[in-house]
Amino acid sequence: MSATTSQPMSAPAAVKTAAEADALVAHFMGVMDQLVGVVQRETDLVRAGRLGAASQLAQEKAELTHRYVADMLRLRASQPQLARVVPETLAILRTRHDTFRALLQINLTVLATAHAVSEGIVRGVSEEMARKSAPQTYGSSGRANAPDKSAAAPLAVSRSL
Repeated sequence: MSATTSQPMSAPAAVKTAAEADALVAHFMGVMDQLVGVVQRETDLVRAGRLGAASQLAQEKAELTHRYVADMLRLRASQPQLARVVPETLAILRTRHDTFRALLQINLTVLATAHAVSEGIVRGVSEEMARKSAPQTYGSSGRANAPDKSAAAPLAVSRSL
């Protein structure tokens, strides 16, 4: 477990000045842009079937997500001040956040598809192994019996490949 996930987040302090508000918004947008880049790279890599390369982005994505959540909590705590001091920036932020949310939905769809495909492959291999290891017998109808579910042997997968 990394140091970023083991420490509980304290209640964020609300911004007090316009300069603090501008700095917070600029930092948040920078973090969001970096996170968008990582999520887009991950999506592209998973679509291309390069799961090993996509998994190498996990640490960077986790760190950016932690910073994103910390900034989001501070923005939420500062919402009344931001609405008063920089209302136009708040509207821009909401629009960019909606775009980010759409990108995340695409990313989650691609990841879910890759998960379903890989699960289907592993299940297919397991069923084929069980079929080949089970004795070939015929039932009373003269047709071949399907292998019993209990005949399936455990399947070990190496994640280092």
